Amino acid sequence: MPPARVIIYLALVLHVMAMAWCGECTDGVGVNWGKMATHQLPPEMIVQILKENGFKKVKLFDADEEIMSALWGSHIEVIVGVPNYMLQSMSEDPRVAADWVEQNVTRYIYDGGVKIRYVAVGNEPFLETYNGTFLNVTLPALRNVQRALNKAGRGTQIKATIPFNADVYYSPSSNPVPSAGDFRPEIRDATLQIIAFLSKHGAPFVVNIYPFLSVYSNDYFPMDFAFFDGTTKPMKDGDVNYTNVFDANLDTLLWALRKAGFPDIPVLVGEVGWPTDADKNANIPNAKRFNQGLLRHVLSGQGTPMRSGKIEVYLFSLIDEDKKSIAPGTFERHWGIFEFDGKPKYELDLSGQGEERVLKGAEGVEYLSRRWCVVNPAAIDQTNLPNSVDYACSYSDCTALGYSCNHLSILGNASYAFNMYYQMRNQKPSDCDFSDLATITYQDPTDGTCLFPVMTAYSSSMAQQRARDNLLMVVVVITVFFLFYGY
Repeated sequence: MPPARVIIYLALVLHVMAMAWCGECTDGVGVNWGKMATHQLPPEMIVQILKENGFKKVKLFDADEEIMSALWGSHIEVIVGVPNYMLQSMSEDPRVAADWVEQNVTRYIYDGGVKIRYVAVGNEPFLETYNGTFLNVTLPALRNVQRALNKAGRGTQIKATIPFNADVYYSPSSNPVPSAGDFRPEIRDATLQIIAFLSKHGAPFVVNIYPFLSVYSNDYFPMDFAFFDGTTKPMKDGDVNYTNVFDANLDTLLWALRKAGFPDIPVLVGEVGWPTDADKNANIPNAKRFNQGLLRHVLSGQGTPMRSGKIEVYLFSLIDEDKKSIAPGTFERHWGIFEFDGKPKYELDLSGQGEERVLKGAEGVEYLSRRWCVVNPAAIDQTNLPNSVDYACSYSDCTALGYSCNHLSILGNASYAFNMYYQMRNQKPSDCDFSDLATITYQDPTDGTCLFPVMTAYSSSMAQQRARDNLLMVVVVITVFFLFYGY
């Protein structure tokens, strides 16, 4: 074979190997953009963060109209999500799926519009904690969404898929290595039907992987194995040595797919990251170590022992979300690589080269007034203080008190709780009272690693008030016009 043909052949082989990970893969890392926050930055501001930091892909959990409008013309590839609560109706009525596709996909993808790549039908619907709630409706909903995309003439351009939690597959305790991987017995048949559908339509298998949870759930888990900078105790699987749990987890899936008869189906990682607060192992140094190692690894082309090539991943997540459920753990509100106000938490080289690069934060952020709610030093009777703290934390976010703020005194804890309640409710004077136990101060009470935040001037209630003010202004202008000029 002539040298030129050899080169072409090798190039094609490498291309096919890379495509096995993520279909029509593009360079660069993606990121998840969630909305479960009391004070969300304007979508246009977040899109600017994405663009200035070089994010080429973003994954959404719904198809919020303001977010989709902000992404218009950005050239950022988008995964839009169908919420789990819609799976039942979409499975029962194809028209529901067709209407959703029309309203949330086709209306945005004209020339210069939104670059939608996938529709995520549900989010981790087979999660063990759901106890089979979505087991029988997920595949019919997936079928109806893909058919709606096909009928709209977009089926070759946009694929419907399903983000799965890694708990859909496992290695038996008797042989806990990747090559023993298989799908959970109680969902295996349903999962294989979905995989067959995805394979038929050229859609990827999407999986969410969280090495942090291995550390969180097991105090004896080897810490180094959660990261990417080597371990003194690798996992041996036959002739293969695994030096990190990410590769071991992903190859467990690849073995399960191989056994199911789908060894070449494209795979992408829909969520992966490390939180920065609210657990003993959730901190900025660990998050930086994990995410930088992850990016270096997945963008290197090394792949895993089972499959080489670049791995497409979507970091979880872009910005902290203070309304997320803390049922899985209080760390759930601290996954962001940016703070709630768009400030980067640490340096991160998104190119995977491992250089010390400062992320670009949000510009022009507006904040509430620089004032805080703290314990009133003149309060004599503090009998009701514990109940007041409990109340404040029930309606705000006090998750930092366990770790980054765990050095505070009892009164410091109370001040933090009072302030979070006061800030989340947009600094209304009546929300800094607590039966005369609290008072407003203009002196920043931030204490070391414990930040007492001043919230941004963006919240759903404030947006509603601005909308009411704008409507009132329109009414006033029209009224004045008719008063002066008549009909």
